[in-house]
Amino acid sequence: MKELGSKVLKTERLTLRPFRAGDAEVCYQNWMTDPAVTKYLTWTPHEDIAFTRALLAAWEEEAKKPDVFHWAIVKEGEVIGDISVVSLDKRTDCADLGYCLCRRFWGQGIMTEALARVRDYLFGECGLYRLEARHAKENVGSGRVMEKCGFVYEGTARKAWKLTATGERCDLVHRAILREEWEQR
Repeated sequence: MKELGSKVLKTERLTLRPFRAGDAEVCYQNWMTDPAVTKYLTWTPHEDIAFTRALLAAWEEEAKKPDVFHWAIVKEGEVIGDISVVSLDKRTDCADLGYCLCRRFWGQGIMTEALARVRDYLFGECGLYRLEARHAKENVGSGRVMEKCGFVYEGTARKAWKLTATGERCDLVHRAILREEWEQR
């Protein structure tokens, strides 16, 4: 595995780049305070812009590490989402991915475009072998994004996810793609 970090990636409509501390206000407004966006995530909506500023300052520093893969999704100069490797196993060359997107951009293929670019980078340039992602069973939109990017259904863990905002338990769908499957696409 090559530790190339969060280098800038481009697609037809998007730029994926490391977060900057100066992104805090737009991130706070666009999705970090939206309960609909955070419903299935591991964190609740931010209640204070100061928290968002501190978080993004930490992310900016963290992005300097070659084994950190975390990008701001930028469309026409506006930060509209987040995509990252949430856990990395260097021994097995496997990564678990996570993402979220500002609600007004849902249903436009933006997250599919971002995930496909990150997938291609992690397999093609970084040399990873397996990419995994999970979604709450009820979050069918996230599942469709993964399917469009070639992630194969591997199983459902019953009541394995606890929604941070409500404490409600839900089933967690596991999907993954292997390098050879990506190469065949």
